[in-house]
Amino acid sequence: MPYALLFSIFVVAACGLAYELVAAALSSYLIGDSVTQFSTVIGVYLFAMGIGSWLSKLIQRDLTSNFIKIELAVGLLGGFSAAMLFWAFAWLSGPFLFLLYLLVGLIGILVGLEIPLVMRLLEPRLPFKELVSQVLSVDYIGALAVSLLFPLWLAPKLGMVRTALLFGLMNIGVAIWTLWLFRHELPNRRSLGMQGGLAMLLVALGFAGSEQLSGVAEQALYEDNIVLAETTPYQRIVLTRWKSELRLFLNGNLQFSSRDEYRYHEALVHPGLASLPWAKRVLVLGGGDGLAIREILKYPQIESVTLVELDPAMPNLFKTHPALRKLNGGALDSPRVHIINTDAFQWLDRQQDAFDFIVVDFPDPTNYAVGKLYTNTFYRLVERALNVRGRMVVQATSPMYARHAYWTVVQTIESVGLGSQPYHALVPSFGEWGFILAGREPYTLPTRLPAGLRFIDATALPTLFNFPPDMARVPAEVNRLNNQLLVRTFEQEWKQVQR
Repeated sequence: MPYALLFSIFVVAACGLAYELVAAALSSYLIGDSVTQFSTVIGVYLFAMGIGSWLSKLIQRDLTSNFIKIELAVGLLGGFSAAMLFWAFAWLSGPFLFLLYLLVGLIGILVGLEIPLVMRLLEPRLPFKELVSQVLSVDYIGALAVSLLFPLWLAPKLGMVRTALLFGLMNIGVAIWTLWLFRHELPNRRSLGMQGGLAMLLVALGFAGSEQLSGVAEQALYEDNIVLAETTPYQRIVLTRWKSELRLFLNGNLQFSSRDEYRYHEALVHPGLASLPWAKRVLVLGGGDGLAIREILKYPQIESVTLVELDPAMPNLFKTHPALRKLNGGALDSPRVHIINTDAFQWLDRQQDAFDFIVVDFPDPTNYAVGKLYTNTFYRLVERALNVRGRMVVQATSPMYARHAYWTVVQTIESVGLGSQPYHALVPSFGEWGFILAGREPYTLPTRLPAGLRFIDATALPTLFNFPPDMARVPAEVNRLNNQLLVRTFEQEWKQVQR
């Protein structure tokens, strides 16, 4: 029996941390700022566990029955926590943070109650020295196990809602297991058994219908019909459709609309690449959708395009989905394109090749994981990979809505010794959007552009480099790896826009 209860502690610790990882990941996906969400959620959870541990002294009688009831409560509350958060965000956006921390606090208190109760159940069966060492060891091992499984398997394979429900089933399973172990000592075992069976049925039904639970809530977050939703180890990919228009969202942030993406990608590629008629080797960092590559392949002199994309699901999706493949013109299947699925930061640090033109097309710096790709350390690596006469282009958020953030990127690029040519273009889905060309040699406007462009021509091109007073340059600091001020600046400015 002692070892069975020790195993219960392992499951309890794993389940408790799993619920908080789900809450932290889900809240960062829904409202951004992953570092703040993870730190505050885990902090509140640990504090609430302390409260629960203190409250456990008030339970004087029926330790086993109370432990079973607490396990059932954790299983139900924790199991349905992700679904409740999804639904709250979809239909009750105001109270979302209140509900988030309320759930985290309640689960933390309940988990804090569990471990002291198990220790008291084990106290007559183990010497105190072994009791403390074994309970704490198993507790920490359980936390380690789930912290490794969550990002590597649980979140990408099951998703947030199903992961929470799975651990809810495990909590209820511990309750039923404990009921069996102490069946001869519990006068109310029949009542507890019925409660456990009902709880197991509810969570099992939730697990079986988890796609419907999350699907209805997620659909409410988007204006158009969801035609594809996929969770990968790196992000949540959602594709929506309205009539013939497709929209791609990564972690809830719009990446493009098929209605006007050509404006963005023509502006991203052609002002720079058209000025390098001798260019043969191109590097694309990010841009796993192949839309920038579609524009690059309009230059017949380009011999090779190397795409470095962290998430293999992105190029796979855009190579196999008929509508998306049509949108990028099958660019990712071109023999001139070589795809490398790895972290761009680490890859640049290792590789020794030089490229004539480099496209840096990452998502906006909404969190510190992406923010590192906008630092002077990263741009120093890009500069090292750039041909002496080459040029790079960076998408750099909106100089209208995130003015300080945009000019921070400019300042950061210039800090590594490159000259910059900031410019902007109107993309209706995003508004006024900013780009930055950079290189060692002075920039000259190209005189020839590929045929068939829908947005960029010889007349429109010079106007992209003119900034009206409300988007003109403002003083900005360099975004460094050890401070990542850009993420905070970006978040503050976009919050002002959304009010």
